[in-house]
Amino acid sequence: MASGDRGQGAVKSKQPAPMQVTAEQILREAHERQEDEAYIAPKQKITDPEELAVYRMRERKHFEDRLRMSRNAMGTWLKYGSFEEAQRDFERARSVYERALDVDHRNTTLWLKYAEMEMRNRHINAARNVWDRAVTLMPRIEQFWFKYVYMEEMVGNLSGARIIFDRWMDWEPDDHAWTSYVRFEMRVNQPARAREVFERYVQCHNHPKAWSKWAKFEEKQGETEAAREVFERSLQELEERDHTQELFLTFGQFEERAKESDRARVIYKFGLDTLPRSQAQELYKKYVQFEKQHGDRKGIDDVISSKKRFQYEEQVRKDPYMYDSWFDYLKLEETQATLDMSHTRDVYERALANVPPAADKRLWRRYIYLWLRYAVFEELRVGDAGRARQVLAECRRVVPHTEFTFAKLWVHAAHLEVRAGDLPAARKLLGQAIGRCPKDKLFKSYIQLELQLGEVERCRAIYGKYLQWSPANASAWISFAELEASLGELERCRAIYDLAISQASLDMPEQLWKSYIDFEIEQREFDRTRALYDALLERTKHVKVWVSFAKFEVDAAGLEGAGKVYEQAERHFADTGQKEERSMVLEAWLDACTVAGDDAREAEVQAKMPKRVKKRRLMQSDDGDDAGWEEYFDYIFPDEEKKAPNLKILEMAAKWKAKKQKTGDDDE
Repeated sequence: MASGDRGQGAVKSKQPAPMQVTAEQILREAHERQEDEAYIAPKQKITDPEELAVYRMRERKHFEDRLRMSRNAMGTWLKYGSFEEAQRDFERARSVYERALDVDHRNTTLWLKYAEMEMRNRHINAARNVWDRAVTLMPRIEQFWFKYVYMEEMVGNLSGARIIFDRWMDWEPDDHAWTSYVRFEMRVNQPARAREVFERYVQCHNHPKAWSKWAKFEEKQGETEAAREVFERSLQELEERDHTQELFLTFGQFEERAKESDRARVIYKFGLDTLPRSQAQELYKKYVQFEKQHGDRKGIDDVISSKKRFQYEEQVRKDPYMYDSWFDYLKLEETQATLDMSHTRDVYERALANVPPAADKRLWRRYIYLWLRYAVFEELRVGDAGRARQVLAECRRVVPHTEFTFAKLWVHAAHLEVRAGDLPAARKLLGQAIGRCPKDKLFKSYIQLELQLGEVERCRAIYGKYLQWSPANASAWISFAELEASLGELERCRAIYDLAISQASLDMPEQLWKSYIDFEIEQREFDRTRALYDALLERTKHVKVWVSFAKFEVDAAGLEGAGKVYEQAERHFADTGQKEERSMVLEAWLDACTVAGDDAREAEVQAKMPKRVKKRRLMQSDDGDDAGWEEYFDYIFPDEEKKAPNLKILEMAAKWKAKKQKTGDDDE
């Protein structure tokens, strides 16, 4: 009892066993212990009828037992039927197949095995019965029809085979069935019946593949005209969406084989014009190859143009806002030997339909040139100035003039009216442009137009509007003054210059003053010129003004007058401490003396020339921190040396140090 209690209360050891068995080992041993799969049952030899009867009974019982367990196992039914066929008991075999059909009458394999059993044993009527039931029950199974027709043809029942084909065609099968019917008629040497089959074929399946097969059939029979008629009928009876690249390729290659190059060329061109570019790549390649073989120079040029046209179409399809592609496309169309006006206009209209998506002048620059090119094309190539006028008017309507405008657009339209002899219309256009969106180029073009027409008063009026719109434009003032000067109106010219220099702000005042001074010099009005220089020096003391004034005095009053100007300039820059400008004045003065050959005054000026010395100074950053030392050049003038004797002492010390170093080197 005690020992039993100890056994029940003992703790089971949970340590791993010393011998571990994996699942892989278990599966491997189970596989090794399986029976050999290549086992073949021993052959059984039957020697008497009783033993045969027993064998048949045993096999039939085996099949029946399996079918009772699994009635839907078609493999068992087929084996059962094959067994009865092997025993030459055809009634039992038919019974087995019929019982199987009662279970699954939609099984294709079952019908095939049933009919093939009857055919193998030459039971033709029974096989016809089976095939007829099969095609009636499942008319969409092509294999039934093929085998049924094949059997009738093999037994020589051609009329029966034709009837079966007709029954099949009533179900409108696919292309393969119709092709088989045609081949059957050709095997029995009935081409007329084959054509009738093709006629029914294209009526049933009205697509390019059917028509191409019919045409190839006629060509193979040597009926070239009939084949061409078939192709022509196909283009008439097929809808445009069914006109495929393959149809045109087949038609063109047929004409090539028939040695009809002109017909083939027309067909290829018609196909390229009809089909979209993306769907005619192979057709285009074939056309290029054809022209290289059969075409002349013009034909080859047309092919090259077509190739480029195709490329441009692809480019503008991918990016319709790439205006450079449109320009190339238009150039191609305009340079054709025979200009297709309607097609070129169509390309222009397609290009102009791609209006830039935003009111940004940068996006509109290339677009505007499309309109201008269109107008030039209509005026020069077509000779229709009215249509060119309409093009430019539409362009002015499209451009958002409140945001920006293009002066060249208005100017081109005005010049068109001038060439047409309608000056009031040109003036009206330019006046409208200046009123709606004034620009410098518009004013200049309008003035240039009136000048060419000799309308001086109109030019003055336009200049008045111009300067009223942009009073700070120095070039406009200069142009207006030069106009009056060219007309001999000197007082008007001076009045314009005086009014111009009195403006509060100018964009380029130095050019205006220079032009005024040059005008007075040209008129030999030296007193007025000096007065202008004095007035200019009251506004600015720039070194270039002083030098220019001095050079003028050299030409007007000689070196004596120029010397006074140079002295004033040198004194001014000395007082203001502008050393570099003072040095520039002295250099210009020295050059003037040298040119004049005045040695005394040249020596006097030379004595005033400064010394150029290199110095260092401490640089500071924006934060006030030291940023290192930089070297610069300073100018020391003679009068400054007298005021600063320390500089002389430093110079002497430097000379002494250099002399001492040289003496030490000689002693060594």
